[in-house]
Amino acid sequence: MSDRIETAYLASGCFWCTEAVFQEIKGVVEIQSGYCGGKIPDPSYEEVCTGRTGHAETVRIKFDTSIISYGDILKVFFSTHDPTTLNRQGNDVGTQYRSAIFYINDNQRETAEDTIREMTEKRVYRKPIVTKVEEFHDFYPSEEYHNNYYKRNSDAPYCQYVISPKLAKLKKNKDLEMKLIH
Repeated sequence: MSDRIETAYLASGCFWCTEAVFQEIKGVVEIQSGYCGGKIPDPSYEEVCTGRTGHAETVRIKFDTSIISYGDILKVFFSTHDPTTLNRQGNDVGTQYRSAIFYINDNQRETAEDTIREMTEKRVYRKPIVTKVEEFHDFYPSEEYHNNYYKRNSDAPYCQYVISPKLAKLKKNKDLEMKLIH
């Protein structure tokens, strides 16, 4: 990959949802579901679901910086989940569903912290933002059946009731309109 490709690691609840959102964004060249922020190496989905490993369901997003910036990736991230609920997104509850940004360098850390500070100052949300900005250590890819989940299972009840409305909301967001593929 070229030097224009950067990687972001974001956790915003169920990785099926986050993956489906970023598949709609111009400049995203690769997405992989997986796990970050935990205590044991190479955890399974079943282990992560217990909430005892410390991992969060995370997506690794590779994007072309000549098309979309890291700051814009974060705008999409914050506009497509609730960063004010601790360890929860909708009916998905537990530390594995926390809102987190795993930064890989000082630039990403500063951008994430600045974004949160600006949103707090502008009172974008009524409640405080609880998104954690954590140093990236390891990413463990999820089992294959999690990848491209929404595209392969869009008729499944979870996809219909959770992911489809999230994508509809994304497509109606005028601030992100220029970032969408469609």
